[in-house]
Amino acid sequence: MDKYGILIVRILLGGIVFLHGLQKFTGGIGGTVQFFDSLGIPGFMAYIVAPLEIIGGLALIFGVLVPYASALIIGILSVAIVTVTFSKGFIGGYEFDFTLLVLAIVTLITGSFKKVFQFLPTNEK
Repeated sequence: MDKYGILIVRILLGGIVFLHGLQKFTGGIGGTVQFFDSLGIPGFMAYIVAPLEIIGGLALIFGVLVPYASALIIGILSVAIVTVTFSKGFIGGYEFDFTLLVLAIVTLITGSFKKVFQFLPTNEK
């Protein structure tokens, strides 16, 4: 039963991240570039973050490279919390990003981590 819960978490997180990446392109990415600049983040990073969110979200939805996508999303969310929402406090501030961050950590820990590192020697017999 645990695998179905993790599946739901992975698809939910992937869908939300995918839609956030897609939203950055809605009406042109120029607004996102300006927003990044206003935060002190180089504007060109919008051209990197948005596609990574789309690709990472799709990877989670389809269960492809889950640990890598999760780690990527953890990085993006960590920066978002520190630069955008942390100063607003938890409620009405970073609680949504923090929740997504925890879900990304869950998918990293429970995802197909063993498959990615199957080349490592084990002591199992």
